[in-house]
Amino acid sequence: MSRLFSGVSALVFAGLVGAASAEAETKSITFLFTDDDQGYVQRMAELTKEFEASHPDVKVNFVSSGYDAVVKQLPVQLAVGEGPDLAKITDWQLAPYYLDMRPYMKDADAFARLHGESLEQLRLPGINEPNSINGYVASQTLNLPFVNKTLFEQAGEPLPGPKATLKEIVEASARVAKATGVQIPFTMDRSGHRFSGGAFSYGATYVKDGKFSFPDEAARKYIADLHAWTENGSFPKEMWGAAGGSQYKNMGDEFVNGNVVTYLAGNWMVNPFQSKIGDAFDWTAINAPCGEAGCYAMPGATAIVGFKRTKHPEAVAEFIEFLGSEKVQREIAESYVILTGAEIKDPQYKLSSDDAKAAMAVFLDNKKNVPQAARDFERQKGGTALYQQIVQRVSQLIVGELSLDETYKVLEDDVRKINEARATQ
Repeated sequence: MSRLFSGVSALVFAGLVGAASAEAETKSITFLFTDDDQGYVQRMAELTKEFEASHPDVKVNFVSSGYDAVVKQLPVQLAVGEGPDLAKITDWQLAPYYLDMRPYMKDADAFARLHGESLEQLRLPGINEPNSINGYVASQTLNLPFVNKTLFEQAGEPLPGPKATLKEIVEASARVAKATGVQIPFTMDRSGHRFSGGAFSYGATYVKDGKFSFPDEAARKYIADLHAWTENGSFPKEMWGAAGGSQYKNMGDEFVNGNVVTYLAGNWMVNPFQSKIGDAFDWTAINAPCGEAGCYAMPGATAIVGFKRTKHPEAVAEFIEFLGSEKVQREIAESYVILTGAEIKDPQYKLSSDDAKAAMAVFLDNKKNVPQAARDFERQKGGTALYQQIVQRVSQLIVGELSLDETYKVLEDDVRKINEARATQ
């Protein structure tokens, strides 16, 4: 059973789960999946059918939704004991809801060997058992700037060098846009995660003495620069101002359409770009932007995990054991250019264009440029809430609802409230 949705509401979720539980003759589970690469989404739907064919006693309701809907709705659903049986997530704060599948797997030790240390990323201290198998890391990600090489060449502007600062990258992009008439010199996804790579390179400290400390002086300098770039048109206001609250917004299509000189995103966009851009223009990724603290590529990950709320833990474990197998993980890594958590030896990435090959080489080379502080932060309780407040407040600054000083003060108050909530949990 495969169902594809572009958006999923709480009512639809509840209906799906209710319909699944009504099928008493089979073990019915719901799998929620989201990805920017629609080819990958479709292949995951096909893999679901392949699993069903070899497991006639299990039916999988495959639900594909937009990332923002998952981020907003899934925590609410799980908090009241509803939602899917398993899902692809980026929010480690869902750890209290994870199902430990080790007791239900056919060969848990083999699964653990394949996925190695990446399984530790899913375990939060004091919440998950040290030896638990809660799912698997579906992808390891890095944030780097993508550049439209053709526009740089047309403008006679050299690509930013390996030690270029974010300020230098933005200024070069503005010169290219002016020379070529392109609308958007620089942009990044409307995301606290995308924002944070620059913050760490400026020297921002998100955690101090066990508490969130944002925004410190380095973070304030970074926010002030972002604001200045929106004021002079280097980072157009509508890129973040068009959406409200903490809503995520992907800017990839603008880059694909040739409207952006430089786009800060991640390696998950390499495969969609090679198919969508084709030979329309030349592009690549460049090294992590530098700052006073260093040249940092913001790390991240996605995971596919099972949830305690399921009525069929054996079926969920069987399905995750299938999806996380070496065969499937190798296919996904190679076909969709994904850095999996599974330790796949010598993956042969299907890179059909020289641009994609060059971009992937840059991402692989920048794996060494990950700040440990960012790794530590992603495992902090309340980190998602901080990301959301950053997006909301910086957006309010960009559109003129807040001044710089007001933004700093409101963020300080937001962080104080998050710290208070952390202390009571």
